[in-house]
Amino acid sequence: MTAFVAAASLVRQAIAAGAFPAASIEVGRADRPIWRDSTGRLTYDSDSAPVDEHTIFDLASLTKVIATTTLVMRAVDDGRISLDDRVGKWIRDWVGSDRESVTIADLLAHASGLTAYMPFYRDYTGRFEFQHAIASMPLEYAPRTQSIYSDLGFILLGFILENAQPPGPVFKGAPGAIDPSRTLATQFHRLASFFTAEPLRFTPPRAWRSRIAPTEIDRWRGRLLRGEVHDENTWALGGVAGHAGLFGTAAAVGTFARVVLRTIAGEPILADPQTIRAFIKKTDVPGSSRALGWDTMLPTSSCGTQLSRTAIGHTGFTGTSLWIDWERDLYIVILTNRVHPTRDNEAIRRLRPLLHDAIVAEL
Repeated sequence: MTAFVAAASLVRQAIAAGAFPAASIEVGRADRPIWRDSTGRLTYDSDSAPVDEHTIFDLASLTKVIATTTLVMRAVDDGRISLDDRVGKWIRDWVGSDRESVTIADLLAHASGLTAYMPFYRDYTGRFEFQHAIASMPLEYAPRTQSIYSDLGFILLGFILENAQPPGPVFKGAPGAIDPSRTLATQFHRLASFFTAEPLRFTPPRAWRSRIAPTEIDRWRGRLLRGEVHDENTWALGGVAGHAGLFGTAAAVGTFARVVLRTIAGEPILADPQTIRAFIKKTDVPGSSRALGWDTMLPTSSCGTQLSRTAIGHTGFTGTSLWIDWERDLYIVILTNRVHPTRDNEAIRRLRPLLHDAIVAEL
Protein backbone atom coordinates (compact mmCIF):
# COMPACT_ATOMS: atom_id res chain seq x y z
CA MET A 1 0.00 0.00 0.00
CA THR A 2 1.01 3.61 -0.56
CA ALA A 3 2.70 5.31 2.43
CA PHE A 4 0.93 8.61 3.05
CA VAL A 5 3.68 10.06 5.20
CA ALA A 6 2.43 13.66 5.46
CA ALA A 7 -1.16 12.59 6.15
CA ALA A 8 -0.08 10.09 8.82
CA SER A 9 2.04 12.78 10.46
CA LEU A 10 -0.93 15.16 10.59
CA VAL A 11 -3.07 12.56 12.37
CA ARG A 12 -0.38 11.81 14.94
CA GLN A 13 0.16 15.50 15.60
CA ALA A 14 -3.59 15.92 16.09
CA ILE A 15 -3.72 13.09 18.62
CA ALA A 16 -0.73 14.54 20.49
CA ALA A 17 -2.51 17.91 20.56
CA GLY A 18 -5.71 16.36 21.98
CA ALA A 19 -7.97 16.69 18.91
CA PHE A 20 -9.16 13.11 19.50
CA PRO A 21 -7.75 9.97 21.14
CA ALA A 22 -8.49 7.50 18.33
CA ALA A 23 -8.39 7.58 14.54
CA SER A 24 -8.83 5.06 11.76
CA ILE A 25 -8.46 5.99 8.09
CA GLU A 26 -8.96 4.20 4.80
CA VAL A 27 -8.22 5.59 1.35
CA GLY A 28 -9.02 3.62 -1.76
CA ARG A 29 -10.20 3.10 -5.31
CA ALA A 30 -13.24 1.24 -6.61
CA ASP A 31 -11.27 -2.01 -6.72
CA ARG A 32 -9.20 -1.86 -3.51
CA PRO A 33 -7.98 0.11 -0.49
CA ILE A 34 -4.64 1.85 -1.09
CA TRP A 35 -3.92 3.09 2.45
CA ARG A 36 -5.08 2.12 5.91
CA ASP A 37 -3.88 3.78 9.09
CA SER A 38 -5.11 3.32 12.65
CA THR A 39 -3.48 5.21 15.48
CA GLY A 40 -4.02 6.39 19.02
CA ARG A 41 -5.84 4.73 21.89
CA LEU A 42 -9.54 4.29 22.56
CA THR A 43 -9.37 6.96 25.28
CA TYR A 44 -6.71 9.32 26.65
CA ASP A 45 -5.93 6.91 29.51
CA SER A 46 -2.39 5.54 29.23
CA ASP A 47 -3.61 1.99 29.78
CA SER A 48 -6.39 2.24 27.18
CA ALA A 49 -6.31 -0.28 24.32
CA PRO A 50 -4.56 0.83 21.11
CA VAL A 51 -6.62 1.45 18.00
CA ASP A 52 -6.37 -0.99 15.11
CA GLU A 53 -8.23 -1.68 11.87
CA HIS A 54 -10.86 -3.61 13.82
CA THR A 55 -11.82 -0.63 16.00
CA ILE A 56 -15.49 0.30 15.69
CA PHE A 57 -16.72 3.90 15.78
CA ASP A 58 -20.06 5.61 16.25
CA LEU A 59 -20.60 6.86 12.68
CA ALA A 60 -23.17 9.50 13.65
CA SER A 61 -24.55 11.32 10.58
CA LEU A 62 -22.78 9.06 8.11
CA THR A 63 -25.95 7.07 8.79
CA LYS A 64 -27.77 9.59 6.59
CA VAL A 65 -25.90 8.56 3.44
CA ILE A 66 -24.82 4.98 4.18
CA ALA A 67 -28.23 3.78 5.39
CA THR A 68 -31.10 6.19 4.81
CA THR A 69 -30.20 7.71 1.44
CA THR A 70 -29.23 4.29 0.08
CA LEU A 71 -32.48 2.70 1.24
CA VAL A 72 -34.46 5.56 -0.31
CA MET A 73 -32.69 4.97 -3.63
CA ARG A 74 -33.62 1.29 -3.52
CA ALA A 75 -37.22 2.09 -2.62
CA VAL A 76 -37.40 4.47 -5.59
CA ASP A 77 -36.00 1.80 -7.91
CA ASP A 78 -38.53 -0.72 -6.56
CA GLY A 79 -41.40 1.69 -7.19
CA ARG A 80 -42.37 1.77 -3.52
CA ILE A 81 -41.88 5.51 -3.21
CA SER A 82 -41.27 8.43 -5.54
CA LEU A 83 -39.07 11.46 -4.92
CA ASP A 84 -42.12 13.56 -5.80
CA ASP A 85 -44.30 11.90 -3.16
CA ARG A 86 -45.60 14.43 -0.69
CA VAL A 87 -44.56 13.77 2.87
CA GLY A 88 -48.22 13.80 3.91
CA LYS A 89 -48.80 10.67 1.86
CA TRP A 90 -46.60 8.71 4.27
CA ILE A 91 -46.70 10.70 7.53
CA ARG A 92 -50.29 11.25 8.63
CA ASP A 93 -49.37 14.02 11.10
CA TRP A 94 -47.84 16.12 8.30
CA VAL A 95 -50.74 18.47 7.60
CA GLY A 96 -51.12 22.18 6.96
CA SER A 97 -51.00 24.59 4.05
CA ASP A 98 -47.45 25.66 4.92
CA ARG A 99 -46.11 22.13 4.36
CA GLU A 100 -48.51 20.27 2.11
CA SER A 101 -46.20 20.64 -0.93
CA VAL A 102 -43.09 19.23 0.81
CA THR A 103 -41.78 16.09 -0.89
CA ILE A 104 -39.39 13.26 -0.09
CA ALA A 105 -36.84 14.99 -2.33
CA ASP A 106 -37.13 18.11 -0.16
CA LEU A 107 -36.34 16.08 2.96
CA LEU A 108 -33.28 14.57 1.24
CA ALA A 109 -32.11 18.02 0.12
CA HIS A 110 -32.58 19.56 3.58
CA ALA A 111 -35.00 22.03 2.01
CA SER A 112 -38.28 21.07 3.70
CA GLY A 113 -38.58 24.06 5.99
CA LEU A 114 -37.78 22.02 9.10
CA THR A 115 -35.39 23.47 11.61
CA ALA A 116 -31.97 21.87 12.09
CA TYR A 117 -32.43 20.23 15.47
CA MET A 118 -34.61 20.02 18.53
CA PRO A 119 -33.78 18.22 21.81
CA PHE A 120 -36.92 16.10 21.65
CA TYR A 121 -35.26 13.40 23.77
CA ARG A 122 -35.96 15.54 26.83
CA ASP A 123 -39.71 15.13 26.46
CA TYR A 124 -40.42 12.30 24.02
CA THR A 125 -39.56 8.66 23.40
CA GLY A 126 -40.40 6.34 20.55
CA ARG A 127 -41.60 6.83 17.02
CA PHE A 128 -45.19 7.86 17.73
CA GLU A 129 -44.20 10.81 19.92
CA PHE A 130 -41.29 11.92 17.72
CA GLN A 131 -43.33 11.74 14.53
CA HIS A 132 -46.11 13.90 15.89
CA ALA A 133 -43.69 16.44 17.39
CA ILE A 134 -41.69 16.85 14.17
CA ALA A 135 -44.63 16.83 11.79
CA SER A 136 -46.62 19.41 13.74
CA MET A 137 -43.86 21.87 14.65
CA PRO A 138 -43.79 25.26 12.86
CA LEU A 139 -41.57 25.41 9.78
CA GLU A 140 -38.56 27.71 9.99
CA TYR A 141 -38.69 28.87 6.35
CA ALA A 142 -40.70 28.37 3.19
CA PRO A 143 -39.87 25.00 1.62
CA ARG A 144 -37.29 24.99 -1.18
CA THR A 145 -36.30 28.62 -0.64
CA GLN A 146 -33.10 27.60 1.14
CA SER A 147 -31.38 24.61 2.69
CA ILE A 148 -30.89 24.13 6.43
CA TYR A 149 -29.22 20.87 7.39
CA SER A 150 -31.85 19.04 9.41
CA ASP A 151 -31.69 15.88 11.48
CA LEU A 152 -35.46 16.10 11.81
CA GLY A 153 -36.09 15.59 8.10
CA PHE A 154 -34.00 12.43 8.11
CA ILE A 155 -35.82 11.10 11.15
CA LEU A 156 -39.01 11.39 9.08
CA LEU A 157 -37.30 9.66 6.12
CA GLY A 158 -36.55 6.72 8.41
CA PHE A 159 -40.23 6.53 9.35
CA ILE A 160 -41.27 6.75 5.69
CA LEU A 161 -38.96 3.85 4.79
CA GLU A 162 -40.65 1.74 7.46
CA ASN A 163 -44.09 2.68 6.11
CA ALA A 164 -43.17 2.00 2.49
CA GLN A 165 -42.26 -1.66 2.81
CA PRO A 166 -44.15 -4.10 0.53
CA PRO A 167 -47.04 -5.97 2.18
CA GLY A 168 -45.99 -9.08 4.06
CA PRO A 169 -47.56 -11.54 6.50
CA VAL A 170 -50.04 -10.01 8.90
CA PHE A 171 -48.19 -8.63 11.92
CA LYS A 172 -50.19 -9.10 15.12
CA GLY A 173 -48.31 -6.65 17.32
CA ALA A 174 -49.45 -3.93 19.63
CA PRO A 175 -51.36 -1.03 18.06
CA GLY A 176 -48.89 1.34 16.40
CA ALA A 177 -45.99 -1.13 16.63
CA ILE A 178 -43.74 -1.68 13.61
CA ASP A 179 -43.32 -5.18 12.24
CA PRO A 180 -39.71 -6.15 13.15
CA SER A 181 -39.15 -7.29 9.55
CA ARG A 182 -39.93 -3.76 8.32
CA THR A 183 -37.85 -1.63 10.68
CA LEU A 184 -35.13 0.66 9.39
CA ALA A 185 -32.49 -1.43 11.16
CA THR A 186 -33.71 -4.69 9.61
CA GLN A 187 -33.85 -3.15 6.15
CA PHE A 188 -30.31 -1.84 6.43
CA HIS A 189 -28.80 -4.96 8.00
CA ARG A 190 -30.30 -7.03 5.19
CA LEU A 191 -28.72 -4.71 2.61
CA ALA A 192 -25.33 -4.40 4.33
CA SER A 193 -24.94 -8.18 4.49
CA PHE A 194 -24.73 -8.21 0.69
CA PHE A 195 -21.78 -5.83 0.39
CA THR A 196 -19.67 -6.22 3.55
CA ALA A 197 -18.78 -8.74 6.20
CA GLU A 198 -17.22 -5.94 8.27
CA PRO A 199 -19.05 -4.60 11.34
CA LEU A 200 -21.64 -2.09 10.13
CA ARG A 201 -24.95 -1.93 11.96
CA PHE A 202 -27.32 -0.20 14.34
CA THR A 203 -27.40 -1.19 18.04
CA PRO A 204 -24.09 -3.08 18.18
CA PRO A 205 -24.11 -6.25 20.28
CA ARG A 206 -22.37 -6.37 23.65
CA ALA A 207 -19.71 -8.69 22.18
CA TRP A 208 -18.41 -5.74 20.13
CA ARG A 209 -18.02 -3.40 23.09
CA SER A 210 -14.30 -3.91 23.77
CA ARG A 211 -13.59 -2.87 20.16
CA ILE A 212 -15.76 0.27 20.20
CA ALA A 213 -14.18 3.68 20.67
CA PRO A 214 -16.00 5.48 23.52
CA THR A 215 -17.64 8.81 22.81
CA GLU A 216 -18.80 11.33 25.39
CA ILE A 217 -19.24 11.33 29.13
CA ASP A 218 -22.92 12.19 28.82
CA ARG A 219 -24.35 14.24 31.66
CA TRP A 220 -27.94 13.52 30.54
CA ARG A 221 -27.49 9.75 30.75
CA GLY A 222 -24.92 9.95 33.56
CA ARG A 223 -22.31 7.68 32.01
CA LEU A 224 -19.53 7.26 29.47
CA LEU A 225 -21.06 6.16 26.18
CA ARG A 226 -19.51 3.08 24.63
CA GLY A 227 -21.45 0.99 22.17
CA GLU A 228 -24.44 3.23 22.89
CA VAL A 229 -25.39 5.83 20.31
CA HIS A 230 -24.07 9.30 21.09
CA ASP A 231 -26.96 11.24 19.53
CA GLU A 232 -29.60 11.76 22.19
CA ASN A 233 -32.62 11.80 19.87
CA THR A 234 -31.50 8.51 18.34
CA TRP A 235 -31.10 7.10 21.84
CA ALA A 236 -34.69 8.12 22.67
CA LEU A 237 -35.77 6.28 19.50
CA GLY A 238 -34.17 3.05 20.68
CA GLY A 239 -30.79 3.51 18.99
CA VAL A 240 -32.11 3.45 15.42
CA ALA A 241 -33.00 6.54 13.38
CA GLY A 242 -32.75 7.91 9.88
CA HIS A 243 -30.18 10.52 10.86
CA ALA A 244 -27.79 8.61 13.18
CA GLY A 245 -27.19 5.30 14.91
CA LEU A 246 -24.81 3.30 12.71
CA PHE A 247 -21.59 1.86 14.12
CA GLY A 248 -18.79 0.49 11.96
CA THR A 249 -15.12 0.18 11.11
CA ALA A 250 -13.18 2.24 8.58
CA ALA A 251 -12.98 -0.90 6.44
CA ALA A 252 -16.78 -1.25 6.49
CA VAL A 253 -17.27 2.37 5.42
CA GLY A 254 -14.55 1.87 2.80
CA THR A 255 -16.38 -1.14 1.40
CA PHE A 256 -19.54 0.95 1.14
CA ALA A 257 -17.56 3.68 -0.67
CA ARG A 258 -16.19 1.16 -3.18
CA VAL A 259 -19.72 -0.05 -3.90
CA VAL A 260 -20.82 3.57 -4.42
CA LEU A 261 -17.99 4.09 -6.92
CA ARG A 262 -18.86 0.90 -8.78
CA THR A 263 -22.57 1.80 -8.88
CA ILE A 264 -21.85 5.28 -10.24
CA ALA A 265 -19.60 3.64 -12.85
CA GLY A 266 -22.46 1.47 -14.10
CA GLU A 267 -22.84 -1.63 -11.90
CA PRO A 268 -26.36 -1.90 -10.44
CA ILE A 269 -25.25 -2.80 -6.91
CA LEU A 270 -26.66 -0.24 -4.48
CA ALA A 271 -29.21 1.09 -6.96
CA ASP A 272 -29.73 1.66 -10.66
CA PRO A 273 -26.69 3.70 -11.83
CA GLN A 274 -29.02 6.38 -13.22
CA THR A 275 -30.69 6.67 -9.84
CA ILE A 276 -27.48 7.20 -7.91
CA ARG A 277 -26.28 9.75 -10.49
CA ALA A 278 -29.50 11.69 -9.93
CA PHE A 279 -29.00 11.57 -6.17
CA ILE A 280 -25.40 12.86 -6.26
CA LYS A 281 -26.20 15.86 -8.48
CA LYS A 282 -26.34 19.19 -6.65
CA THR A 283 -29.90 20.47 -6.30
CA ASP A 284 -31.12 23.85 -7.51
CA VAL A 285 -32.10 25.00 -4.02
CA PRO A 286 -30.81 28.60 -3.71
CA GLY A 287 -27.44 28.86 -2.00
CA SER A 288 -27.20 25.14 -1.26
CA SER A 289 -24.34 22.71 -1.85
CA ARG A 290 -26.61 19.74 -1.09
CA ALA A 291 -27.45 16.88 -3.41
CA LEU A 292 -30.05 14.29 -2.34
CA GLY A 293 -28.75 13.04 0.99
CA TRP A 294 -25.16 13.85 0.08
CA ASP A 295 -23.24 17.10 0.32
CA THR A 296 -21.09 18.22 -2.60
CA MET A 297 -17.61 19.71 -2.68
CA LEU A 298 -16.93 23.34 -1.85
CA PRO A 299 -13.41 24.74 -1.32
CA THR A 300 -14.53 25.53 2.23
CA SER A 301 -15.76 21.96 2.89
CA SER A 302 -14.32 19.43 5.29
CA CYS A 303 -12.80 17.69 2.25
CA GLY A 304 -10.30 20.47 1.58
CA THR A 305 -9.60 22.19 -1.71
CA GLN A 306 -8.22 19.46 -3.98
CA LEU A 307 -11.09 17.09 -4.71
CA SER A 308 -13.09 17.33 -7.94
CA ARG A 309 -16.02 19.74 -7.95
CA THR A 310 -18.37 16.77 -8.34
CA ALA A 311 -17.10 14.98 -5.22
CA ILE A 312 -19.74 13.92 -2.70
CA GLY A 313 -19.45 13.39 1.01
CA HIS A 314 -20.75 13.73 4.52
CA THR A 315 -19.50 14.27 8.05
CA GLY A 316 -20.60 12.94 11.42
CA PHE A 317 -20.81 14.86 14.70
CA THR A 318 -18.69 12.30 16.58
CA GLY A 319 -15.69 13.03 14.32
CA THR A 320 -16.33 10.92 11.22
CA SER A 321 -16.34 11.70 7.52
CA LEU A 322 -16.61 10.06 4.12
CA TRP A 323 -15.72 11.78 0.84
CA ILE A 324 -15.98 10.15 -2.58
CA ASP A 325 -14.37 11.72 -5.63
CA TRP A 326 -15.91 9.54 -8.31
CA GLU A 327 -14.20 11.37 -11.17
CA ARG A 328 -10.83 10.50 -9.62
CA ASP A 329 -11.94 7.01 -8.56
CA LEU A 330 -11.04 7.90 -4.98
CA TYR A 331 -12.60 7.68 -1.54
CA ILE A 332 -11.36 8.89 1.85
CA VAL A 333 -12.76 7.57 5.15
CA ILE A 334 -11.74 9.28 8.39
CA LEU A 335 -13.17 7.97 11.67
CA THR A 336 -12.38 9.48 15.08
CA ASN A 337 -14.04 9.87 18.46
CA ARG A 338 -13.39 13.61 18.76
CA VAL A 339 -16.32 13.96 21.22
CA HIS A 340 -14.39 12.01 23.87
CA PRO A 341 -14.56 13.02 26.61
CA THR A 342 -16.58 16.10 25.60
CA ARG A 343 -18.23 17.46 22.47
CA ASP A 344 -16.76 20.89 23.18
CA ASN A 345 -13.51 19.87 21.46
CA GLU A 346 -13.75 21.08 17.84
CA ALA A 347 -10.07 20.87 16.84
CA ILE A 348 -10.99 18.40 14.10
CA ARG A 349 -12.53 21.21 12.06
CA ARG A 350 -9.10 22.59 11.20
CA LEU A 351 -7.56 19.15 10.63
CA ARG A 352 -10.10 17.68 8.21
CA PRO A 353 -9.38 19.88 5.16
CA LEU A 354 -5.61 19.72 5.76
CA LEU A 355 -5.73 15.94 5.95
CA HIS A 356 -7.75 15.55 2.75
CA ASP A 357 -5.43 17.93 0.91
CA ALA A 358 -2.38 16.00 2.13
CA ILE A 359 -3.87 12.72 0.93
CA VAL A 360 -4.64 14.08 -2.52
CA ALA A 361 -1.20 15.72 -2.75
CA GLU A 362 0.54 12.42 -2.01
CA LEU A 363 -1.43 10.68 -4.72
